[in-house]
Amino acid sequence: MRVTIADVAREAGVSKTTVSRVLNTRADVDSHTAARVREVIASLGYVPSSGAVGLARGSSRTIGMLTPPLTWPWMGEVLQGVVDTVEAAGYGLLLFTCNRGAESVDHFTSQVSARAFDGLLVVEPENTLDTITAMHRRGLPVVLIDDRGHHPEFPSVATTNREGGAAAARHLLTAGRTRPLVITGRRHFGCVRDRLEGFVDVMPTPAGRIADGDFTEISGRLAIERHLARGTVFDSVFAHNDLSAAGALRALRDAGRTVPDDIAVVGFDDIPMARHTEPPLTTVRQPMRRMGETAAGLLLSRLSGGPVPAEPVVLPTELVVRGSAPTR
Repeated sequence: MRVTIADVAREAGVSKTTVSRVLNTRADVDSHTAARVREVIASLGYVPSSGAVGLARGSSRTIGMLTPPLTWPWMGEVLQGVVDTVEAAGYGLLLFTCNRGAESVDHFTSQVSARAFDGLLVVEPENTLDTITAMHRRGLPVVLIDDRGHHPEFPSVATTNREGGAAAARHLLTAGRTRPLVITGRRHFGCVRDRLEGFVDVMPTPAGRIADGDFTEISGRLAIERHLARGTVFDSVFAHNDLSAAGALRALRDAGRTVPDDIAVVGFDDIPMARHTEPPLTTVRQPMRRMGETAAGLLLSRLSGGPVPAEPVVLPTELVVRGSAPTR
């Protein structure tokens, strides 16, 4: 059986709080007592948990992070930014993914109840907002990453989605493209609405050339296939993420259309795959690792008693021009 802090306390003849203070190298423990506790720890082979180490501090020195499935192509970069920042501050990271729907949420909620972590970073999985809001109102510090729904109750880090959409439209216009087909993400996401509004502000696009997608490769491919079958005339594609742009590239190639000569294609995100499509994808880059770093920094500041910005922290996007939509 695993040795617990209670076993150490009983063997050393002290309280669990005293053991925790020794683990935290607190100066308010008698040196002889501290030496005895360390001897017991060594003899029993006790390995302290983050919760035990944090008992005397009143914190776990652990950050929680709730995300959609890690199959999302840009999650790795965001997560790396979080890990770099959290570990540099001497904290651990406890990751929860919503792979199993309600079962995953229930497990996550139980860890909150057990105070397994001090604050929470969230890339909002669907159908979790009410749960997160309730936890925040009960005192759990929360920071959102990529606030897709615009929730002003939470501190958040986002990017200039509207300007990114506008930059894509300006680039296509400069390249002589005037009849775009837009493949959106899910419309209830704030980032999708922003990208679409930014694009159509620069290049008004009729509803008949705006296709609803869901950020997947297949949704990009099906949107192209449907519009080609309908006879829709378009000279360019603006897809709301790189995966759907990759699907569009595949469907255009299968239909015998040449990119960029016949149709130019622009994506959004600049995930690593964007450099390796055929042709390489012109896209709007989101600073994904920096988003993770910034959000983790905000949460750590909040945990140390620092100020939290009243407005979202918004990081700039950048158009990256490659072969799928070159500058003419």
